[in-house]
Amino acid sequence: MKPIEVGTVSRKTLSKQVVEHIVDLLNTRKLKPGDKLPSEMDLIGMLSVSRPVLREALSSLETLGVITRKTRGGTFFNDKISSQPFSVMLALAVDNLPAVIEARMTLELGLVTMAAEKITDEQLERLRKTIDDISENADNNYGKYDKEFHRIIAESANNPVVEGMIHSLLLVHERTDSQIKIREPELTIQYHTAIYKALVKHDPIDAFQQMYKHLCYVRDKVLGDYQP
Repeated sequence: MKPIEVGTVSRKTLSKQVVEHIVDLLNTRKLKPGDKLPSEMDLIGMLSVSRPVLREALSSLETLGVITRKTRGGTFFNDKISSQPFSVMLALAVDNLPAVIEARMTLELGLVTMAAEKITDEQLERLRKTIDDISENADNNYGKYDKEFHRIIAESANNPVVEGMIHSLLLVHERTDSQIKIREPELTIQYHTAIYKALVKHDPIDAFQQMYKHLCYVRDKVLGDYQP
């Protein structure tokens, strides 16, 4: 394999810069989806960073689905990363929370309008169940049911072109959910129920409006502008 050249980074925002340099290996086609990255020791030498900084960057890339780390096998760019370009964009914006939230809003508002036209009775039934699950687990961590609610809506749009967006959407959901310090299950249930009812009516305008209200609430909580 030809030697890989990457630039060194400054001491500022080291982990973010490492993420950018590694993603740049894809953007410049020095490596392609499925290729193995240089070893940790080689990357440390190429980038002139410490092992903790490199591992922090690799953890961010792994969480976003850009790379896969295999025990004793090395680190690889994911095979499907070329069909999931939003994961790469999220990797580059990993420390820009407002941009990440706007990305989530952009994706979900488009997907929910298409879902209103295409969602099936079986999917609506599963959607309703997630609301019940949140209600029954209100005193515990109900994040997985919240995520499932949004996943069902995204998949019900039934568009292969946006499959990569759905994957990225769920990653964004995890990223924003981890920032929420105030849990208000009763309000989550209210927002989800309003979206559900709009989808039952197959009303894309109402679905868009209800999802917008919900995501504005999430945005304010995550960015600290929310007043309970």
